[in-house]
Amino acid sequence: MVNRFRNRTEAGRLLAKNLTGYANGENLLVLALPRGGVPVAFEVAKALNAPLDICIVRKLGVPGQKELAMGAIASGGIGVLNYDVINTLGIDKEVIQVIAVEELQELQRRDRTYRGDAPPLNVKNKTVILIDDGIATGSTIRAAIAILKKQQPTKIVLGVPVAPASTYRELKSEVDEIVCLQTPEFLTAIGLWYEDFSQTTDDEVREILTNFGF
Repeated sequence: MVNRFRNRTEAGRLLAKNLTGYANGENLLVLALPRGGVPVAFEVAKALNAPLDICIVRKLGVPGQKELAMGAIASGGIGVLNYDVINTLGIDKEVIQVIAVEELQELQRRDRTYRGDAPPLNVKNKTVILIDDGIATGSTIRAAIAILKKQQPTKIVLGVPVAPASTYRELKSEVDEIVCLQTPEFLTAIGLWYEDFSQTTDDEVREILTNFGF
């Protein structure tokens, strides 16, 4: 294995160097996918002098195939459904509803834990830089992109330290710009690209957000 990141902090700093064109931009917002994306996004937001917020998205996984997304939900009652998957697999509305309720409960728990009483996220007419610590299957990041598009930002920039080459190519057509530092042909686990990939805790997420005025 070559060119591994020491940790998420280093990955964020390296990513920020490739996003300097957005520094001090008007209506700029850095969004992190919790939990692992938060320490990466913290370094990006700090370097670009941009506000930081989190994009809490819960994927609606197909029963028995959780990595296959049939939709997604986000805070504020925003949701999207993938009717191609739903119709192809013949998934009942009742099944979708049950899964949506379960995921909504977890989403609301995370929202309370991380954002507290902060106002709802608003990305309309903003340039959004969406950050995670890496992409494996791409299903969660696609769910986040779909949710964000529904809220009409001016521009969506995706920034990740590592993603499979095939997923990188596919995502290029789904966002306005993508910045990815490593694009291996095969990626079995994001953690293999980090020397330290210890789990980011809820407390660490809260501490980082507190530094940005939450």
